[in-house]
Amino acid sequence: MGHSPITAGLEHEADGFLTGSSPVMQSLQGVIAEIAPTNIPVLLVGESGTGKQMFARRIHHLSARGRQPFIKIACASTKPEAFAGGLDRNGNADLFSSAGTVFFDEISELDAACQRSLLCILPDGDGHPGAESLRGRVVSSTNRSLDDEMDAGRFRSELYYQINGVCLRLPPLRERKEDIPALADFFMSKHAAQFGRPRTFLSPQALGVFMEYSWPGNIRQLESTIKSIVALGDQQIVLSELVTLPHNTRAAVKGIQNPSLKVAARAASREAERELILKALARTRWNRKRAAQDLQISYKSLLYKLKQIGLEESDAN
Repeated sequence: MGHSPITAGLEHEADGFLTGSSPVMQSLQGVIAEIAPTNIPVLLVGESGTGKQMFARRIHHLSARGRQPFIKIACASTKPEAFAGGLDRNGNADLFSSAGTVFFDEISELDAACQRSLLCILPDGDGHPGAESLRGRVVSSTNRSLDDEMDAGRFRSELYYQINGVCLRLPPLRERKEDIPALADFFMSKHAAQFGRPRTFLSPQALGVFMEYSWPGNIRQLESTIKSIVALGDQQIVLSELVTLPHNTRAAVKGIQNPSLKVAARAASREAERELILKALARTRWNRKRAAQDLQISYKSLLYKLKQIGLEESDAN
């Protein structure tokens, strides 16, 4: 499938795939180009919002199966009988007859019964799937460490080795910040067209904030932020919601004059706590009550910690 460049270092294809010009993304693209034409199972590992489904579609479109269906299975809501019957949870995809790609979204979310049922329909590797085996190419994603899940007894090792032919780690946005200007430009164009608004550009101040921010929600959060800017027509309102404190332990410790080991450890602990809180808020779309539940602390404790890390209650709304 062909593609056309839309801005420097950024490409857009019919499946909505985005890639950047950073070295880590260029390297990843090279690996995908090599493995896409094969039938080897692929495991995509990355934080929420890093574009795992887009990469799965990229692999699908670059393969010989590109004209066949791309079937997404939402593992968090899948029941064992869905695998036994060869259907997705909506009953509209025949897994046993499709020769396309089957994408298991967040496969670590499968419970024990589902994992057992899935094992029964995965090809055994001899190249000759049975009547009740998947014919499609298997691509899976996870935002968790499956090694840790196996150690904890929550994920079957047999299933892990079946789906992990090649494991690709998708970098978080904070590790590919040179791609932010092109990504932001793309999202500005996309949502200006969607809302029927004039095409605008980020101000130098806004771009500076974007480059300093840690983006715990990754590309998904970046797009949501740009969408809000376009919808509101005001960059300052949205920028005020971004946290611009130091975004890593090194920066937190660096600002302390002649730090003792105890002081440095305390600063590192605060920064680690801050990152966990920001990620919880990003996952819950800044719903503080849900974030408190995810963090297993009281709502009152979360509000107190938000003030400690410089994110006032009013800023989180």
